[in-house]
Amino acid sequence: MHNPLRSEADVFRLVVAIGLGAASVVALTLLTRPVVGVACAAALIGLGVGAAYWRSRGSLRTDVAVKRDGDGRHRLLVVANQTVAGRALLEEIANRCRGRDCEVLVITPALAGSRAAHWASDIDEGIERARERLDGSLAEIRGLGLKVRGEIGDSDPGLAIEDALRLFAADELIVSTHPPRKSRWLEGGVVANARERLDLPVAHVVVDLEAERQQEEEAVRR
Repeated sequence: MHNPLRSEADVFRLVVAIGLGAASVVALTLLTRPVVGVACAAALIGLGVGAAYWRSRGSLRTDVAVKRDGDGRHRLLVVANQTVAGRALLEEIANRCRGRDCEVLVITPALAGSRAAHWASDIDEGIERARERLDGSLAEIRGLGLKVRGEIGDSDPGLAIEDALRLFAADELIVSTHPPRKSRWLEGGVVANARERLDLPVAHVVVDLEAERQQEEEAVRR
């Protein structure tokens, strides 16, 4: 599941809804009988729980069929967060598009810095950080001579993939993650779930940012 409150605006709307609901319950209790107010409160709670469950639904709930355009262009969907500008990912994109008329869509899910911050809806800062990483990656990919665009996706990578495929007829998907010992996406089964649900090839690229940084530092010292 992911956080149903994705921005400060969502929190504001929730607070307003709670206030209006509480006012309605108090008014009904005063104007009628207490049992009517209790029934109204129970109904509002049920609606709230249902809405929250729907908005926090899990990744790739059903099989996702991709409608391809058949125009000869190879469309590559890339989903990556902190590793979006990793050298290993950029090399993989270059290899898969070599010799092809290729169009690339890069999706970066916006994740809050910590679980506590995430559930407090401190995600606006996460979106800003994701945008900075994404812009750097797009510049590198354009430097390869490829047609590319990027978007900030849902905080749940599975939903980000699903949303992207509704608008982008991908021929294949690349999911980029940290190494297994550091990757929450691998722990959550994002790659395995995508391979099970999607009717297109799914490649997994491991980006070790720490190792890449050390290699760059060593190259500078030489």
